[in-house]
Amino acid sequence: MDIKDFDFHLPEELIAQTPLLNRTESRLMVLDREREQITHEHFYQLPQFLQPGDCLVLNNTRVLPARLFGLKEDTGGKVEVLLLHQIEGDEWEVLVKPAKKVKIGTRISFGDGALIAQCTQVKEHGGRVVTFHYEGLFLEVLESLGEMPLPPYIKEQLEDQERYQTVYAKEEGSAAAPTAGLHFTKALLAELQDKGIEIAYVTLHVGLGTFRPVSAGTVEEHEMHAEFYEMTRQTADQLKEVRKRGGRIITVGTTSTRTLETIVRDYGDFTEARGWTDIFIYPPYAFKAIDGLITNFHLPKSTLIMMISAFAGKELVMKAYEEAIEAQYRFFSFGDAMFIR
Repeated sequence: MDIKDFDFHLPEELIAQTPLLNRTESRLMVLDREREQITHEHFYQLPQFLQPGDCLVLNNTRVLPARLFGLKEDTGGKVEVLLLHQIEGDEWEVLVKPAKKVKIGTRISFGDGALIAQCTQVKEHGGRVVTFHYEGLFLEVLESLGEMPLPPYIKEQLEDQERYQTVYAKEEGSAAAPTAGLHFTKALLAELQDKGIEIAYVTLHVGLGTFRPVSAGTVEEHEMHAEFYEMTRQTADQLKEVRKRGGRIITVGTTSTRTLETIVRDYGDFTEARGWTDIFIYPPYAFKAIDGLITNFHLPKSTLIMMISAFAGKELVMKAYEEAIEAQYRFFSFGDAMFIR
């Protein structure tokens, strides 16, 4: 399948640069797969499209202040480092820029030596493995020196760093936010639960795959980068019970979707599990775990638009995107949402 099949023209002015003042004021496109109908709503209206007994599955990962700006110890040259994921202990996989300046043995100093990164391995596409040296607690050092790693298409400064976190973010480890969850407030979650809609949590730490474009000519040639996921026994039992009584399982975001589909694929049912997934979902794909999906509007030719095309059908999704552009929807991380049911 040609990558160009998932291309579309997106006017640059529709790329949302800042979050709305109120998270729930985002627009919500509702896509009915069976009727092939598209309606235009707002996110605060979500409760009216869900039923008692439904279960929303949220990714509770928390974004690390993972962008660091440092100096090479030997030359004083400036280097930008983006943490992707922890390998073990103080060893991390990172992206560096400019990559050609960072070779095995290179030491980079941050905060006048409060944190040192030493390169131990060179990988492709600017990837490096580094070992960090510091005193105290790593997360505290990172909080004092790091910045929020906003995607490259966001040019504006983010005044409140918490606006790039979901209100339920808990498990530290992501290089990017699970952005479909940015529309929720604690009040909206409480309203949903009051209506009898269950909330379940999984963890997937968003990593390198978010920053890597699809460069292959065909969909089948693209390789996904692995990301860490975890489902607790409590969540597994909760989802089994929802399924048993006929409730719908609705994932919030492509990351939650990948987690559930990975577990059901590998274990045959919802079960306590943790590991790494490189699942790549594109048409045709038979979904095994979910009944609905809440997501944002994605980049042209991205693995994310391929996933939602597998769920809702490519023709309907491309029609919806055309309609979204015509209606001036806001796109990407701080943009509007879509509920596919």
